[in-house]
Amino acid sequence: MRGVVYRGPRSVELVDDLPEPRVSHRRDAVVPVSATAMCGTDLHPYRGEIPAFEPGTVLGHEFVGTIVDAGEEVPVNAGDRVVASDVVACGRCQACARGWHYQCPQVTLFGYSTVVGPSLPGGQAEFVRVPFADTVLSPVPPELTDEEVLFVGDILSTGYGAVAAAGLAPGDVVGVVGGGPVGLCAAMCARAAGASAVVVADTDPSRREHADSLGFVSVAPEAFGTELARASDKVGARAVIEAVGSDAALRLAVEGAGPRSTVVAVGAHHSLETPFPAGTAFAHELTVRFVVGDPIAVREHLIPLLRAKLIDPVSLISHRLPLSDAVHAYDLFDRRAASKVVLTIDSDPLGEPS
Repeated sequence: MRGVVYRGPRSVELVDDLPEPRVSHRRDAVVPVSATAMCGTDLHPYRGEIPAFEPGTVLGHEFVGTIVDAGEEVPVNAGDRVVASDVVACGRCQACARGWHYQCPQVTLFGYSTVVGPSLPGGQAEFVRVPFADTVLSPVPPELTDEEVLFVGDILSTGYGAVAAAGLAPGDVVGVVGGGPVGLCAAMCARAAGASAVVVADTDPSRREHADSLGFVSVAPEAFGTELARASDKVGARAVIEAVGSDAALRLAVEGAGPRSTVVAVGAHHSLETPFPAGTAFAHELTVRFVVGDPIAVREHLIPLLRAKLIDPVSLISHRLPLSDAVHAYDLFDRRAASKVVLTIDSDPLGEPS
């Protein structure tokens, strides 16, 4: 079996002799992958930002495929098309019963070494073993394509979760810090929730241009507060979603938020000494929330939005490449020559699946 394996900082390899997964538990399923995505989260180990990330890890956590085998407690049939949650949770503990799947005692992520939980081979491969498949997998409606549902497994659910946590009302003005895929997913979901204007701030001109092409207002960070004030008739943003994960982005989000509004941080924060602008947050009586994407909790809300074409995640895809081009794809993604890459499972040079 082929899969994309992490070897070390800026070193990945397409390996063709990985062991093909098998059902080993009554809640397992085995999924042949038809499409898988590269996520900004994958760049953290690729860039050497997670020193403990284990070489040999099969990468990837956004994938769609078709069930080929499943344990007796998985209510699916061979041939069913499914999308996986990147968050793997048991579905039966107290945390899962509350819908807090990331807080499950058995939580882990596909393709992310032991950063969150036990190491589990990821979706940038021809086959994936899915534990707790009755919880982790969701059926794909036949009228939706792989690309339309693929991001339900992570970035679209993360964007939706941020908007839900913000408690938007129709007519609200929303700011988004970060014009990458997660930020644009949040912007799409905010618009679908009835936001009257969505202002996206990013330092990268190409990202701002992409946001403009999707119908949002994009600005450089230094113009963020001014544009939010203009869009809201000086009332200020009712919510600001921070989708970068840096100290500077969180500060910008807090400083751009209107009085008594909500700042939702979905960027992955790891700093132990963030210089938080507490004075501004206090004076404006802000609510500041940190949210981890939870596809299991929100995917049932996203499928109707996709069916109704109220959000268009396919517009985020910049590159479609075969799995055999994965090494090149990582280089493109790392250099920001690609914004969102979808890898499809191709055939070997002999024309037969490997």
